[in-house]
Amino acid sequence: MLGILLLVGFIVVRRWYRARYFHKRNQRIVALRSQWDKILSGQIPAQDWRFNRLDCNIVESILLDSIEMSPADKLPMLLDCLRVSGLLDMRIYEARTARGLKQRAALLALGRTRAMEAIPALAAGLDSNLRETRIAAVRGLGRTARREAAIPILDRIVTGQFDAPERSLKNALVNCCRSDPDVLVHYIEQTQGPVRELLARVLGELASPELGEELLVLASDFLPEVRASAARALGNTNAFYTLPALHSLAADAEWFVRLRAVVALGQIENVGKISILLRSLCDANRHVRQRAAWALARMEPQLDQILEDVVATKDNYALQAFVSELERSGAIEKIVSGFAGSGHHSAETALMEVVEEARKRVELTGKAAAAAAGAP
Repeated sequence: MLGILLLVGFIVVRRWYRARYFHKRNQRIVALRSQWDKILSGQIPAQDWRFNRLDCNIVESILLDSIEMSPADKLPMLLDCLRVSGLLDMRIYEARTARGLKQRAALLALGRTRAMEAIPALAAGLDSNLRETRIAAVRGLGRTARREAAIPILDRIVTGQFDAPERSLKNALVNCCRSDPDVLVHYIEQTQGPVRELLARVLGELASPELGEELLVLASDFLPEVRASAARALGNTNAFYTLPALHSLAADAEWFVRLRAVVALGQIENVGKISILLRSLCDANRHVRQRAAWALARMEPQLDQILEDVVATKDNYALQAFVSELERSGAIEKIVSGFAGSGHHSAETALMEVVEEARKRVELTGKAAAAAAGAP
């Protein structure tokens, strides 16, 4: 009974203390918010709040949230407040000397500051013996969204001995290299295997028309995953070399490379892609056929002629896939009405036969499901 009473007493005292703490914190938040402009401008000296632990935590939290959400023209004032108050130096010191959870919290906070001074301390965290600390350092570098922050990560993963989750590495590199994807090209040339595939996937998300020749080199790479990433990147270029490169990738031996090429073809504006998509519509892989049909079904001005070409392939799978996409996009009624009185009886007949067959198959499936549900 004594033990139970002590436990209940501890719980009551703890809840009372936490309620008192949060009430005091809310009061200080209101007070500091009312003086926020003066704190930022320096009219209220940092000494007035910096050495009060509660006030210091509140101001730092507000500053970091403001840095993440503020436009570029407001960042210098926020960073100056961090520097003048010593908060930035405090976090750099913790990131270098602390251990465990405190060090990881400091690394993440440094990343949120987006300050150049934070990058060396974050880079040092990449060499920690603890995997959790290395992950925190990678995430912190990614949050800076600076090209300079990508260099320490790239220097370590090129060796192939840096242990961190692939998703964390990819997200960090995407954030850091978004404004300058050229930095990845130099490192891709030095890597092989999974690291080369990772960097190619990052480049595939960030590629721009300026990368031209580099993308063509990657499109002929010996690794299928690199070729697939190059196909994805080419979908964002729409340059003179885009269609020939995608034409070659759409005939690749690997199905997922062909799939990425077809998806990229659906993104570019070029009438010449129709012949490539028609060939992909007859592909042996179901996913490639579906994506080719999706791209063709959304080329509304040429739908009548495309349907004639699909019928001319005499491929039932291709016709079924194309008609299914026409039904999903709602364009099938326009085609049928356009064929009325136009003399294109072969295409109209084939289209109606496919639609009728699909409807019958749906009805049979529904009846079979109802019969199975009613069976004892």
